[in-house]
Amino acid sequence: MANLRAAQKRMTHELLLDTGLNLFGEKGYASTTVDDIASTAGATRATFYAHFPSKVELMKALIRERLNVELGRVPSEDHGSTARELVDVVADGGEKRIRGWLEGVSAHWDAIRPYTVTAFQAAAVDPEIQALLDEWTDEVVGDITEGLNRAGRFAPATRRLRGVIAFTELDHVARHWTPGHWGVDRDEVLTVLTESWCGTIGCGSAQAERDPA
Repeated sequence: MANLRAAQKRMTHELLLDTGLNLFGEKGYASTTVDDIASTAGATRATFYAHFPSKVELMKALIRERLNVELGRVPSEDHGSTARELVDVVADGGEKRIRGWLEGVSAHWDAIRPYTVTAFQAAAVDPEIQALLDEWTDEVVGDITEGLNRAGRFAPATRRLRGVIAFTELDHVARHWTPGHWGVDRDEVLTVLTESWCGTIGCGSAQAERDPA
């Protein structure tokens, strides 16, 4: 009986997350209320609050529970969450390895876009979500920085900045590009991103110097 209750609780939790994400996409984060989410999910306000203290906490759960899973990010003692494959790819720095990783990530763009677009909407009106989004961004940049540190590539003082640039352009493309948008297809997008990443954080740049130390 306890297992059944736990399963039902988990199903309701997931239903509320799904409903919230869908409504945020349809109505916008700011215009969606707790009542909207509860009634659309066929639940009550009391049920909603039994799972999430607020709409903000539901949004946080979408980032922590859903987005990180889609991106293969796991808890990290060093910086909140990590994607070990990303660290390895950056440490390698080769064009083939970078292109392969970007291709794999691009396969998830359609799945992650609702989360990232909604997160940016929410951050615009809620300081808590902005803080969480900043932390999450720092975690991804931390992976890139760690890869560069491991490789000893580029001047140490520039490594985090390089991570910021690489992640920012990837994030923007992932949120905004759709087939035909900007007059390029997926393969062309990946080619340009690979060229940019190789120049910014990879071994392909003529300035990819090693740390003498």
